[in-house]
Amino acid sequence: MAQFNYLNELNSLATIDGPLTRGPLQRWAKKTNNENHNPSFSASFKNMSNANISACNQSMQKLSISSNQSCNNSVLTSSKTPTRNDIKKGKKTPSKNKSPGRSTTPTPNKASKTPNKADRFIPSRSNSNYDLCHYMMSREEDKGEEVVAQKAAGEAIGRALTDTEPGRLLQYTCKAPAAPEGYQNRLRVVYSQAKVPSSVKNTTRYIPQAPDRILDAPDILDDYYLNLVDWSASNILAVALNNAVYLWNAATGQIEQLLSLEGSETVCSVSWVQGGGSHLAVGTSSATVELWDCERIKRLRVMDGHSGRVGSLAWNLHVVSSGARDGNIVHHDVRQRDHAVATLHAHTHEICGLKWSPDGRYLASGGNDNLLNIWPIAQGQHYTQTQYLYSFNQHLAAVKGIAWCPWSSGILASGGGTADRTIRIWNVNTGANLNTVDTKSQVCSILWSTHYKELISGHGYANNQLVIWKYPLMNRVAELTGHIARVLHLALSPDGVTVLSAGADETLRLWKCFMLDPSKKKEPTDSKAAKSLLNMNSLIR
Repeated sequence: MAQFNYLNELNSLATIDGPLTRGPLQRWAKKTNNENHNPSFSASFKNMSNANISACNQSMQKLSISSNQSCNNSVLTSSKTPTRNDIKKGKKTPSKNKSPGRSTTPTPNKASKTPNKADRFIPSRSNSNYDLCHYMMSREEDKGEEVVAQKAAGEAIGRALTDTEPGRLLQYTCKAPAAPEGYQNRLRVVYSQAKVPSSVKNTTRYIPQAPDRILDAPDILDDYYLNLVDWSASNILAVALNNAVYLWNAATGQIEQLLSLEGSETVCSVSWVQGGGSHLAVGTSSATVELWDCERIKRLRVMDGHSGRVGSLAWNLHVVSSGARDGNIVHHDVRQRDHAVATLHAHTHEICGLKWSPDGRYLASGGNDNLLNIWPIAQGQHYTQTQYLYSFNQHLAAVKGIAWCPWSSGILASGGGTADRTIRIWNVNTGANLNTVDTKSQVCSILWSTHYKELISGHGYANNQLVIWKYPLMNRVAELTGHIARVLHLALSPDGVTVLSAGADETLRLWKCFMLDPSKKKEPTDSKAAKSLLNMNSLIR
């Protein structure tokens, strides 16, 4: 810091009236005396006390130039042109060093008429060895003081620890007030090592990402508006392939052909009777509904009432409801000769989704007119009234995926087609839309789990995957991929563990995505399987 002390001393000399009477001589003064007392410096020093500010500035210029000649640790900027001897010796003035961004204006010389423009003093710190020595000496002194202070502090802390009673050093003098009754700290599980409740220890389960089994389904129709798969309570899977229906026994693996339509007719829908019966309803492209006994491989009756193909079927005890391309819903009582007990003009376009609620109180229908209608049951009957209770128009595409919650009455899930791509949760008791989620792809089918508060959806364009959703927040639990074409149909096994997906890639894939933990018992459900009241002897042939 010697260079700053040097400038401060010069400034004090310029403002004090009398000569300096205290303090040792500066380093530059000592060196000047050793070099036979430079006359220019001596004269300026003697007259400085009586000179004005301008004369002092001229003395500072002289002092700068003389110091440059006598000191190796200082660099003086001057506008004096160097001689040839100086150039040979390698001495250059800083004003001749041209560097980018630095002003090239020359510094004023001795003959300058403006004495206030004095040269700057630029120290050369690389040669200031005395400063380094001063710093090292100061550092050693500071270190000594710090060591003494640390020793004193350590001794004080040791005495405090010996005088303190065993326990916590930092604590409140008074106990903190207790929390209000019933208050639960949400961060206790995160920031406490207390015992974690067993209910939050393991909230996830293993969901296989690969199918348990893959079956071939050649010639299955790639048609979004049809319903070609159904799984019975007797563990028999019915699959419609073009103009034929096949039965697959999931317990034994046996496959059997039930029927084959003649000509160009195709099977458009299949649906098992409730309660584990052996009767299967089959909707055809010729606008008829056929009733088959699968044990005897025999057709029992053919029921008409539509003018277009029957693409959706739903059972409510002994009444089977059929939805067709003509937009109508016909309720067939299979016990009576005149089977058509009611006809509903439900939609303006083809009906592609039809489901009865588990308690039999409501029928939900979805159509290609982007509508979802809720039909209440007629009093004292097993079919609906002719006037709908609600007609929801929030979907922007055909509504095919329809599923009732098996453990919460009145909760319905619906999914829209390619232009909509959303799943909506409804409460038909109030008519409220509880939740909506954008699936980013076409929704072809929806199923609820009977073991978990979850639902699974099958998708088409453009992801062709199955997605498991957590109810009621509708968060994604898992995604199951494998189909290379859209997943048209879903069916749930009787035990509620396995989901079957039928894709347009002509494969059937079985996913064990709702397996139960062996250590846990099956959770009770609100819905009870209704016993089949369909008696063979009561059928009118």
